[in-house]
Amino acid sequence: MPLTTGNEPDQSGSVGNTPDAGKPLTSVELENRRRDLEAKLASKGVGRKASSKGEGTGAASGVAQAMKLSSEFIAGVLVGAGLGWLADRFLGTSPWGLIILLLLGFCAGTLNILRSAGRVAENRGFELDESKDREKPE
Repeated sequence: MPLTTGNEPDQSGSVGNTPDAGKPLTSVELENRRRDLEAKLASKGVGRKASSKGEGTGAASGVAQAMKLSSEFIAGVLVGAGLGWLADRFLGTSPWGLIILLLLGFCAGTLNILRSAGRVAENRGFELDESKDREKPE
């Protein structure tokens, strides 16, 4: 049997011990089999995920994620620069306040990106489980 290229319908016919085994299927029969299979898959909770936006949501969500990450990074840098400028203006530490707080803003922006991307766990506070540190009496 030659391999199909995907451009023409499958001519292999019915499969199994059915009376029509080997007979080519019509498009109506194929459509009925497809509907039956979709119904079985839907009853088992398997199948296509319903999306309200239609096609292209993968690209749109990727762009949204990129905008979110870039805005978090830029916000961190701008807040650090703004606080550094204010510190220099009111404390007279020019240019060291701007330099140090700009670098801290850069670090904070980078940390925000890593947290949003799921590469670094969020800090939930330090909790010591004392039951693990104590030795159990025998």
